[in-house]
This record gives sequence, structure tokens and C-alpha cells, in this order.
Amino acid sequence: MQTSDALTESRHERLTNLTQNLTGLNRVASVSRTTGETDVQVTLNLDGTGQCTAKTGVPFLDHMLHQIASHGLLDLDVRATGDIEIDDHHTNEDVGITLGMALAKALGDRKGIVRFGHFVAPLDEALIQVALDFSGRPHLSYGLEIPTQRVGTYDTQLVREFFVAIVNHAQMTLHIRQLNGINSHHIIEATFKALARSLRMAVEIDPRRAHTIPSSKGVL
Repeated sequence: MQTSDALTESRHERLTNLTQNLTGLNRVASVSRTTGETDVQVTLNLDGTGQCTAKTGVPFLDHMLHQIASHGLLDLDVRATGDIEIDDHHTNEDVGITLGMALAKALGDRKGIVRFGHFVAPLDEALIQVALDFSGRPHLSYGLEIPTQRVGTYDTQLVREFFVAIVNHAQMTLHIRQLNGINSHHIIEATFKALARSLRMAVEIDPRRAHTIPSSKGVL
């Protein structure tokens, strides 16, 4: 009799094999990006199991990257060094940029994907709605109202900057709506969880259109 871990691994192998058979793709990407302010490396597997290594020097950002991997069932390895002696802005933004680039690279021409994703995530009193479209057209509609300037040492203004960066470089449309919430940590974490589940939905392969672009135009 198989253990639950063995059953989970077996199911993941079947899903990975199905994805590769339907698309012919191994949807893994590695991107390195170095500037005068930061050095960032991201490796991403769209068909993962939620494994995550995040070492950015920004603890709260690491915590949010774990949410993306765990709830999006992405395998994610993010390593970054940056000028955090100044503040976290450059590292936060450049991690978002590099993760967006990795998403775009792993998706390739976006054949076969569901393309759209949406989720409403509760976290105690917070309730966040996310909807996204890997449309090829970057757009962010950001509706969070975070009541405090910081969560721990993390500047909450950087949440929007992270999403701007990932949207522009993954070339996706992203709408974020805060339906409820008064605790800053809860609001932000629920947002990342909703993003993760939306990503999971959007990047999955639709077996009915596995070899076609999910657009009436024939291109994204």
C-alpha cells in the first residue's frame, strides 16, 4: 500500500508527464539579472510541488515568495544580494523583475495554457480577490489599502512595486481587490496567496487546446 507521500509524488509525476506529452515542453526557466544595485538569480518550475528556497536579504519578501511557491505549486529558487544597507526597494523590485522574466521564459509562446486565473483568499479578517490574464499586455490595477507603513522592517509601499515589476516583465494583466481587512500582514499575505492560486490556474495546461495559443488572434 502506497503512503500519502508516495501517492502525491506519483500524481505529480503523472501530471508532469501529461504536461510534457501535451506540450513537448519542460516548463523550467532560470534567469540571472545583475545591476549596479542588485544581483538576482531565479529558477522556476511551473510544474513543481511547491518547493521554495528564498534568500533575498529581505525576510518578509522571502516569506511572501514561499506563499507563491506553496500555494501556486511552483518550485522556486530565488537568491539575491542588494544594497539593503540603503533600503529594501532595489532588491524588492529587482526580485519582482527577475521572477516576471522567469515566468515569461518558462511559459514560452504560452501554447496550451488556461491563460486566465482568479481566486479569492481569506486570511482571518482579510479577504483579497485576484484576477489575472497572461495576455501579453502588462497592466496592474491595484486596490490594496494597507493601514501601516511597515510590517516588521518591510516597507508596505514595496508591495505595489513588487507587483508592478512582475506584471511588466511577465507581460500579464493583474487586478487586485481588497474586499476586507484591517491587519497589514494579513492583507499582504492573503494577496500573495490569491496571486499564487491564480497563477496555478492560469499556467495549467488545458488538454483541449494543448497545442494552440489561447487567443482568437492566434498570438499573445
